[in-house]
Amino acid sequence: MTKLEELIQELCPDGVEIKRIGDVAEVGTGSSNGNEAEDEGEYPFFIRSQTVKAKNDYEYDEEAIIIPGEGGVGDIYHYISGKYALHQRVYRIHFTERSINTKFAYHYFRAFFKAFIMKKAVSATVTSIRKPMIQNFEMPVPPLGVQSEIVRILDNFTELTARKQQYSYYRDSLLTFDNSVPLIALAELCDIGDGLHGTPEYNDNGEYYFINGNNLSNGRIVFDAKTKRISSDEYEKIKIPFGETLLYSINGTIGNIALYNNENIALGKSAAYFTVTSDKLLLKYLFYVLQSGQTMSYFEKNLTGSTIKNLGLKTLRDYKIALPPLDVQNRLVEVLDNFDAICTDLNIGLPAEIEARKKQYEYYRDKLLTFTPAD
Repeated sequence: MTKLEELIQELCPDGVEIKRIGDVAEVGTGSSNGNEAEDEGEYPFFIRSQTVKAKNDYEYDEEAIIIPGEGGVGDIYHYISGKYALHQRVYRIHFTERSINTKFAYHYFRAFFKAFIMKKAVSATVTSIRKPMIQNFEMPVPPLGVQSEIVRILDNFTELTARKQQYSYYRDSLLTFDNSVPLIALAELCDIGDGLHGTPEYNDNGEYYFINGNNLSNGRIVFDAKTKRISSDEYEKIKIPFGETLLYSINGTIGNIALYNNENIALGKSAAYFTVTSDKLLLKYLFYVLQSGQTMSYFEKNLTGSTIKNLGLKTLRDYKIALPPLDVQNRLVEVLDNFDAICTDLNIGLPAEIEARKKQYEYYRDKLLTFTPAD
């Protein structure tokens, strides 16, 4: 019998009480419209995306769960303990009842809240979260000793993911420059376009793969048995002359990226290509810039489409990146290559372990967070 099983048997053998969030917590939004964000503020500023910005003043000093009311509805959660600021369309859940461990509630929300709001939805999609949705959500409240042990177990599962987030933070720091480094629009540095807006004639025995944004992963172009193929003749009709090129998903899932390495491919419309035309830009430097938090934040603000999000070519071409001298770009690439190998190389890095841990986490999370209600 595990320590957790012993605790449950000892402290709540007859089940646990189920409580409504509105009865045990304060639920509200922030007051900021987002224009006050700083580049290097002292306090975290939670907005309507996974990205956390900063401010030099704070609204709250507490332990809370943060859930954006729009954008990635039901998919984005933050846990905070301390001073922070909040966008006016982002919710805070601060527990006023001492019988609830906020970190335990955070794991429970991540496991079950999205399914709850989708079940209550009147349509197939939910575009925003409303305060009553959160207030009417119910969760089990086992004894604090049981909650703490569950938190300890689940936090261990998320440790690897946290390490990868640290790498991302370090990358973004390295790619942040002062005003002495010029900002240049990508249209001045690259030829930028997207793939075929239509359906080619497929050929199961074709020499060329017809790929889209979902074929881009961790810097590589990937194929599987479901990847469509086309013949050489069909390829000649739709080919795009690549060179120093990287590919980037712009429809549905935004931000998948891959370096072109002379693969036999033709491109569909959900992927854009960046072919470097300037001798002042290193392709690998651009590879890292396009993955940075600054870039992703800008792109998220400029997405179009209601159900399926799209990143337009004009947004890509107009986006300005910091362009340091080539020797600086080279040094940054060397450093980031080392980190990227740790994070993404399937042989020496973390992804396989992270994926295994993710599956374990989801399995044990759902098991650990399921309780028998008390009579």
